[in-house]
Amino acid sequence: MKSSWIFSVLALAVLAVDFLWIVPLVGDSGIVWADLWWRLLLAVAPIVLLILLYGTMIKPVNAVVNGMDLLRGQDFSTRLARVGQPDADTLVGVFNSMMDRLKNERLRNMEQSNLLRQIIDVSPMGVAISDYDGNIVEMNGVMASYLGFSRPAEALCCRLEDIDSPLAVAVSRVKPGQAEILRIGDANVMRCSRLWFMDNGFRRSLILIEELTDEVIRAEREAYGRVIRIISHEVNNTLTGVGSILSLIGVLPAVKSDGVMAEAVESCQERCQGLGRFIRSYADVVKIPDANLQPVDLADSLRSIWPFLEGMAPDSVEMELHCGGSAPVKADTVLLEQVMVNVVKNAVESIGDRAGGKVTVSVGGSPVRLEVADNGGGVSQEASRHLFTPFFSTKPGGRGLGLMFVADILDKHGCTFSLRTDPDGSQTRFVVQFPR
Repeated sequence: MKSSWIFSVLALAVLAVDFLWIVPLVGDSGIVWADLWWRLLLAVAPIVLLILLYGTMIKPVNAVVNGMDLLRGQDFSTRLARVGQPDADTLVGVFNSMMDRLKNERLRNMEQSNLLRQIIDVSPMGVAISDYDGNIVEMNGVMASYLGFSRPAEALCCRLEDIDSPLAVAVSRVKPGQAEILRIGDANVMRCSRLWFMDNGFRRSLILIEELTDEVIRAEREAYGRVIRIISHEVNNTLTGVGSILSLIGVLPAVKSDGVMAEAVESCQERCQGLGRFIRSYADVVKIPDANLQPVDLADSLRSIWPFLEGMAPDSVEMELHCGGSAPVKADTVLLEQVMVNVVKNAVESIGDRAGGKVTVSVGGSPVRLEVADNGGGVSQEASRHLFTPFFSTKPGGRGLGLMFVADILDKHGCTFSLRTDPDGSQTRFVVQFPR
């Protein structure tokens, strides 16, 4: 635009000079036509040169300026018109061709971006993408639910380290470029992969979380079921033979007359019986029946077994039951009672001899939520990674059957559950969420 203004001013100046140079001669009565013609010729020449200058320089410059304006405004749909000057028209042709390629590339990028966004949204995996500073700028609904948000928008512009979620804390510990299997205080097993990609020369983080719960639980159940069945078969066969021999030895007169020998035989028989009960306790876990789901009021069921649950705690442990009205669920009351016995027993044992011990059982809400809280020793971060896994126990001499038994029953009810200690260590909560 600046060159056009300069050219316009120059053209006006030339016309003004021509006018001042020719008009006085035309008004003179003694006009000399020869002088007038050569003055007219000299006056027209600059005008012709200006016209040629406009066509060869100003129009191409204007075309370049207009092209820059189109690029600056990212208007890839408008094209430049040819100016009639060969070199300039070549430049215009190259520019229009470049704009075509830019438009096609931009359209392709938009289509790919839209496709990628749709894939992320419908992916069964949790996906989160962060910016250069580690702030989450995009995630799908699966990742939002894993982190405890109702909508992905609630987690945008947050760092993983700042999100109040055990999973977020665990994911933030995974090193970039690595993948880890995570268990966060419940039966859920997840594979977390922290990847990165380059964007404008800088690294950006991509987090993928894949739930492996069903596959891992199925594989674990098949593995420990097969092992238990083999061990139970071999041990029971051996114990049956040993028990028969001990029974025969025990009725021999020589053994009956010898008090020490009779006591030894009886001790061996009791030990065989104890070992048989020990093996059967493992075998019973494999034989948990399917849940017979019936409409029940969970609050009424808890009130009916509450005296028994209270009797499991010593006088030093305070027991409280909070039922906020009715709690209708579909459940197998017999199996759920076994769950409550195991969970309350663990809560009481975690308190031990501590003074001021307290176990609180509460149920209510919609969907129904059951919580067993205690102020015992809590669960360490290391132990929380192994909860609900076969044969893992934090108790000395524990068999690791209780939580495995509980997890299997709750899975049959379609419940989600977790066992976690509050960040301040004051309460350990076993929370069960029933389906609607």
